[in-house]
Amino acid sequence: MSDLRDSGDAWVTADDGGRYWGRFGAAGLLAYDHARDAILMQHRVTWSDHGDTWGIPGGARHEGESANDGAIRESQEEAGVPDDSVRPRFTHVLDHGGWTYTTLVADVTTQFEPEITDPESHALAWVPLDQVEDLPLHPAFAESWQLLRPLLGPPPTVIIDAANLIGSVPNGWWKDRRGAAVRLRDRLDALVATGEGVRAGFLDLAEPRVPGLERVYPDWLLVVEGNARGIDSTDGVHVLSATEVGDDAIVSAVEALSASGSITTVVTSDAELRVRVGAAGATTVRGVKKLLRILPEE
Repeated sequence: MSDLRDSGDAWVTADDGGRYWGRFGAAGLLAYDHARDAILMQHRVTWSDHGDTWGIPGGARHEGESANDGAIRESQEEAGVPDDSVRPRFTHVLDHGGWTYTTLVADVTTQFEPEITDPESHALAWVPLDQVEDLPLHPAFAESWQLLRPLLGPPPTVIIDAANLIGSVPNGWWKDRRGAAVRLRDRLDALVATGEGVRAGFLDLAEPRVPGLERVYPDWLLVVEGNARGIDSTDGVHVLSATEVGDDAIVSAVEALSASGSITTVVTSDAELRVRVGAAGATTVRGVKKLLRILPEE
């Protein structure tokens, strides 16, 4: 009988000739606490791979385990990260050819203090962002850190021009504009509920801008106007009711988010609005068809 703790606990040789831990790849959690402006880091024990360096909690994925699930499980096993204390924001993949390491970048939603819960850590600490590079870093984490550091900040946000998107589909929406807005909100909420996020390219963050960035888990802001005003927000979608013209509310939202440093994407096919939000600081603008392609069916 094998003495391995799990079928994934084994060394593999990747196509680049390197030897890496995890038969099914590996994953780790980069937890960012906005209030502390710090990330959770692990001082690795001497006997581990690249021992006595600092990195993030992580390890080999189990067979059939998603990268996100693996990152959360490993962080709980190694650092005592509580259930539901972080929210995914990005996934980044280092691909060595036949072996991958996925970093789950997540915001801390409930503050906690890490605990050494297995023998793989000398120490665990919340390290301020401006002090991370003062530490002796694990080489792979040092490589990823240069790419991921600029993403740590206000949550990325997708702002949706509800009237423009609804009006782009000739399905009788004009008979019940409010009902059409509710159905759009519910489809967005269903997309969030899948837990899959969106591809980095949807927010214009894919290569070459951020090499290896795979998925993004943004905040969703649905701007409604007219008869659709007053529909409720959901856990996954915040609804903003424009007091007057929806376009003006969208531009104001872009200005506020851009001033905070948020990566902001606007979904609209309105030519004039596209120009206005670009001038207001939107990171990118996507046509409504790009969003419709990824929304669950009604």
